[in-house]
This record gives sequence, C-alpha cells and structure tokens, in this order.
Amino acid sequence: MRVSLSKSDRSFSVAPEQSVLEAALDAGLNLPHSCKGGNCGACRARLLQGEVRYPNGRPLGLSDAEVQEGYILLCQARAAGDLSIETVEMSTPEEAVIKRLPSRIERMQALSHDVMGVFLRLPAAESFNFEPGQYVDIMLPGGRRRSFSIASPPHDSRLLELHIRRVAGGEFTEALFAADARSALLSVEGPLGRFVYKPAAGEPAPMLLVGGGTGLAPLKSIFRHVIENDLDREMILYWGVRSERDLYAHGELEDLARRTPNFRYRAVLSEPSAVWEGRRGWVHEAVLHDFERLDAADIYASGPPAMIAALRREFELRGADPARLFFDSFDYAPDTLERQRMMAATKS
Repeated sequence: MRVSLSKSDRSFSVAPEQSVLEAALDAGLNLPHSCKGGNCGACRARLLQGEVRYPNGRPLGLSDAEVQEGYILLCQARAAGDLSIETVEMSTPEEAVIKRLPSRIERMQALSHDVMGVFLRLPAAESFNFEPGQYVDIMLPGGRRRSFSIASPPHDSRLLELHIRRVAGGEFTEALFAADARSALLSVEGPLGRFVYKPAAGEPAPMLLVGGGTGLAPLKSIFRHVIENDLDREMILYWGVRSERDLYAHGELEDLARRTPNFRYRAVLSEPSAVWEGRRGWVHEAVLHDFERLDAADIYASGPPAMIAALRREFELRGADPARLFFDSFDYAPDTLERQRMMAATKS
C-alpha cells in the first residue's frame, strides 16, 4: 500500500499492521509527531483519500470534531488501502531526511535514583544538525525504538546529552541501569520531532516553559540555546516532579537563575515531604496560580500525557494562543506498556 503526501510528490509504502507514522519514519520522512501514543495530537493529518483503522480504538488525542473534519492521527492509524494525506512537510529536503548513525556512550552520570544522564558521541566525520527541542530514537533489535529528547543545545553538540528514566519492564532502560554501559555502541536515528524553539517574530514575547519529570530535557536544550546565544527573551521555567529526590537538576537550575537576569525557575512537587518549603501541587496549576492571563507568552510544555492534556485544556481557557502553545508529550513505548501489564498480572 502507498501513502501519498498531497503537498509534494513524495510517497512511501506502508505494511497492513504498521502505523502510517512508523512507515514514514522508516522511509526517512520526519513528519510532525511527538508522543507516538495517540495522546498529544501532534501527528494529526487530514485524510484526503482512503480509509484507516485504529487497532486500539480511536486515540484520545483526536476529538469528535476533528474526526468529522477528516483528521487522523498518523501514529495510530493503519491503512486499509492506498492513502492520500495532507500534513505539514519540512521546508527543505535536508530537514526531511533522517540520519541513522552509530554512536558511543562517552559517559554516564547518575542524576537521581531513577534518572541517568547519558552522553553520546557521534562519528566526527558525520554532521548532525538539530534544532533545540528535538529528539533521537535509539534502535533496538527487531526494529523497535526508544525515543529520548536531546538536552544539549545545537551549538554544544560534541556530545548529545540524554536524560533517561528507568522504567519497570523497560527493555532498554533496565539493561542500561543494570550494567556499566560506558563505551557501548548504539544506533541512533534523528533528529526527530517538531517541538522546537521558535525565533521571535517582531517584539520578543516572554517564554513560559513547563516541564514534567524528564520533560525537562528538551526545555534545557531550548533555554540553553536562548541564554548561550544571547537571545533577547524573558523566560520562566516551571518544573514539576513528585518529591525532592526527583529534582535531579535543582541545584543547577537555581544557580542558572541566580546568574541569568532573564531566566527564572520554579520547582513544583506533587508529593513533597513535610519540610519542603517550595511550591506544592501540579505544575500546570502553579502556572495558573501565578498568571491570570496567558495570552502574552510563547508556551513550551513537555511531560507526560496527563500533564499535557490538562495544560492544553486549562491554558486555552486563560487566553493562551493555540498557535503559540508548543508541546511534547512523553509516553511509554507500546511493547513496554505490554510488558508492564504482564508483570502486573503475574504479581496479582
């Protein structure tokens, strides 16, 4: 079966049980996407011809109105025949081509009890140009892949910094934490994703950055890009985690806020200890407490699907411009979720 992109002469093949997005990535086309779990809606496209099906039912990231308007989510849709779709395409051939490169783990740094900083070195002879906020896929046996945001900015790309959380039942992360993986060779594919820094058009608007857990990683790439390139942007970062031991970059962020006039930082804990003197609750609610209106800011949000869903709903009610609300939704890979379900069933 073939999938044609209406705004160009590009097309690619797709297998019956393969998602349209997966087939596009395999063909080297970096179509818009984020969570790959059907929650964020970033891979939304208009179906012009053909039919699709959803093996797990209609995804949560697709509303009734969007279905009526002919939209589909590429990360979940399976083709029932040849398709023609309309989606955002990259502006240049260089942007559309994804590279698959070997990489070596240069060093690893335990950031917290369940987050590891992993620094990858790519081949010196290969260029790897990415935008702040993008991610890479680490390729696993059998064509499986794991997605991790790049925490380092493009101008400091000698090593790619990843923040990797240990996931129960995770094929890649369990092995990474269980053994010393320094100098291990990995195959990476990227850069991927359209959650990227948007240069100011006209008068620079303030930037509101909202992260949940390791959703800090792409935001770190973005604010380092802004600060270290002396871009004139006011920024405030809200970082939400569960408890004090999950604040793996707290000292670094506090120090950065002290040294940088245009950068402010707020930590928000959902389950803090009794001695915690900072903000408590959900991170998006802390933002709503501090801002009566959100129409003046460019908003970048990165974190779990529930956080992104709440943020999109509540922030637009406070006047946030949907065209200036950029988000990256993190979710577990389908085979990891299945492994977790099997583990839970075994223990019950």
